[in-house]
Amino acid sequence: MAEVVESLSTRELVVAFVDIFILYYVIYRVLLLIKGTRAAQMMTGIVLISAGFVAAEHFDMTTMSWLLHNFIDYFFIIVIVVFQQDIRRALMRIGQNVVPFGRTHEVSQVLDEVIDAANHLAKARIGGLVVFQREADLTDFIDHGEIIDARVSKELLVSLFVPSRDNELHDGAVLIRDLRVQRAGAVLPLSRAPRLSPEYGTRHRAGLGITEETDAVALVISEERGEVALCFKGNIARDLEPDTLRAALQSLFSSERSNAKLAADEAHAAAEISKAVAAMAADPDRAAESRGRDSGKIRGGGSEEGAS
Repeated sequence: MAEVVESLSTRELVVAFVDIFILYYVIYRVLLLIKGTRAAQMMTGIVLISAGFVAAEHFDMTTMSWLLHNFIDYFFIIVIVVFQQDIRRALMRIGQNVVPFGRTHEVSQVLDEVIDAANHLAKARIGGLVVFQREADLTDFIDHGEIIDARVSKELLVSLFVPSRDNELHDGAVLIRDLRVQRAGAVLPLSRAPRLSPEYGTRHRAGLGITEETDAVALVISEERGEVALCFKGNIARDLEPDTLRAALQSLFSSERSNAKLAADEAHAAAEISKAVAAMAADPDRAAESRGRDSGKIRGGGSEEGAS
């Protein structure tokens, strides 16, 4: 091995290093793309079939070798058919990374759909909980739920939270990952804050809990008060206007940024939340009216915020 390396020129060594690095990076990106998707499970099956083919060749198993050989001949066609959605999504991500404008536009579109859905639910007095995954993987913090893997739209989000005997997902949280509705009906960890106001039900506690444990962002729609709250880093801002909510979310989900820019944007988002809280505190008439509405309601054990 040492002799082979010594026989190579500097240019050949550099080319070999770049070649290996590119291959490593491609494999790494592919693994990231298929992580947590159906493709990861299917890839495991393909690896097992390939191992079976090698074993059949080694032990001269003629029939199995012939069968697996014909399967491998059509391998690329099978991959394209089976993974067509994942391949399309991967190509879109590559294009978004090359042209950041595309990513920014998609983020804005998704946020608009979520905000429109949240406002619609609030006006209709329908409770809901939407969680945005950011850098931290939420897999270990979420239980149950059904895989959806669908495009984010106002209509889909509203339909997932409409209370109905036939809709078993409306009590849980909706998880948005990679700008898609990844899961619905999910159960989240509750907040561990010891001095949390008793007026917060399980839905608000779940929104706070997931943001205490991770860098996720949660939107909580209150059925009783008809308001939208934003949870971020264990803090909550209630009754946010659409413009304030949009400004905070856009700061948190702008496209690729440096750590310094990310910190500045998060600080701006926190400032927007603080501004909303201060506005509520500065309007005693509105606060008194809100408390009057709440006190006039009889809370049962299965209130709207009793669903996580």
